[in-house]
Amino acid sequence: MSPARVTIRLDFPGGRQLGHGKVRLLELIDEHGSISSAARAMKMSYRRAWLLMDEVNSMFREPVIETQLGGKGGGHARLTEFGKKLVGLYRGIEKNADERFASDLRELSDMLTPSQ
Repeated sequence: MSPARVTIRLDFPGGRQLGHGKVRLLELIDEHGSISSAARAMKMSYRRAWLLMDEVNSMFREPVIETQLGGKGGGHARLTEFGKKLVGLYRGIEKNADERFASDLRELSDMLTPSQ
């Protein structure tokens, strides 16, 4: 059985949020070079992915992703340097939380009823 883990959602003023889903989508855009490929990898619609990325881009003073519309060879998307930093900061927070609460998570996991 895999151990419990902490899932982080950052709640910013104005109802803005950043969590593991948006960060994973950013990572997949970086990996695949397109929003549509990243959306397929997450089993979500292109429209949903595009709206989420538009939301993330508008949350910060600097752009998180840059896109180029299709044309010969198709369009693409990539993380900006700021976008890469954002992902790194989020993953760092997540790692610190996992390390900080590892003992508590093990103790809680040991109290679970067996999975079926």
